[in-house]
Amino acid sequence: MTVAPHEGSTIATGSVSGPSGPVGKADSTMTREEMVRVIAELGPKFEERAVEVDRDAVFPWGNFNDLRERGFLALCVPKKFGGMGASYTDYMRVSEEIGRHCGATALTFNMHNATMLWAGEVSDLLDMTDEQRAQHEARRAEMFRGVVEDGEIHSQPFSEGLNPGALAGVGTIATPVEGGFLVTGRKIFASLSGAASRYNVTCQVPGEEFLRLLSVRATSDGVEITDDWDPLGMRGTVSRTLILKDAFVPYDDEVMPPGMYDQAANRYPYLFMSLAPSYLGLTKGILNFTKSYLRGELAGAAKGTARRDNPVKQMGWAEMNIKYEQSRAMLYSVVDSATLDPTEDQMVTAWAAVYTTMEHANAVAAIAVRVCGGQAMLKHLSLERMYRDSRLGSLMLPWSAEVALERIGKARLYDA
Repeated sequence: MTVAPHEGSTIATGSVSGPSGPVGKADSTMTREEMVRVIAELGPKFEERAVEVDRDAVFPWGNFNDLRERGFLALCVPKKFGGMGASYTDYMRVSEEIGRHCGATALTFNMHNATMLWAGEVSDLLDMTDEQRAQHEARRAEMFRGVVEDGEIHSQPFSEGLNPGALAGVGTIATPVEGGFLVTGRKIFASLSGAASRYNVTCQVPGEEFLRLLSVRATSDGVEITDDWDPLGMRGTVSRTLILKDAFVPYDDEVMPPGMYDQAANRYPYLFMSLAPSYLGLTKGILNFTKSYLRGELAGAAKGTARRDNPVKQMGWAEMNIKYEQSRAMLYSVVDSATLDPTEDQMVTAWAAVYTTMEHANAVAAIAVRVCGGQAMLKHLSLERMYRDSRLGSLMLPWSAEVALERIGKARLYDA
């Protein structure tokens, strides 16, 4: 893999570190509450590292190494393959807790787990022939082994800038050759650039009407990372441009059987909500900051309780809590009741939940700035970073704020 130099980084990988430490054994006996508790214990370290990660726009290797040592790279790997066996709903709670401490870590962790869920829990829901099921079982066993035993990290770059839809605007081509495919194309905003072991990309074989989800190994010839990365927020995602030029992908590195990605996207679109808990957690982090600030308990800020006792500040604090509770109730209500083949009414609720979560993150951050005052916007305090991070939620495809508004705006108006 060729990685162009990245401004802000001390080495060409877009990171100042790399994987280190043992690959911890995944504890398949953990409850959801115990999973979240582990992340809460790691959280203070995540918050400390977030300063450097944001300042230098580098991948949060320290946080991922902590997750690796605690077995959390295998969070959503099914238990029978050596993983924790966390469900999608479990993952959402874990992701929220990570986002409370470091939004960029939550977003990149999402990219990794999305693939685990496509190949795991979601694939188990789909209609496959016996032959497809057997083939998928063998292929995913090896993919999961790489995560459980070797600590492989997966990225899932889908965007090409051609169309916001999950099943449209894909120009990446997979040409069948002996033993696999040669993949050629370009993916923008490829999170974990230079850090991922595999880049799992949507692509199309000429003449086929469906998309394939192929896993391109970072070590393959024809894999190149280009363009600089100096964004407004979520800087630690290192979402540069991935160029593929006849990158070879063996048949066994197809994440789902042919046609199954389309079936999954159509029949279980709820997985496209997996980015949202990162921003729900970020919102909670903003609440935690504001609480500490108003109580005079925040390191590096003024002491005393005068701000806490101010009725105007209390009104702003109430607004922030209401928006968080609205987002949380909507998001978890949708995910906890998700089923195959949702109705239009269910989809409207899902789009509305994502829109609300993403937009409320920035709304809460904006109120926090007003409530906490000018000192809170200094760069040595975390609110300034979280405010910038919060603004980007509305851009996240495939269900960005504009996509959600467009789809909700058309829903229920054209039915018979």
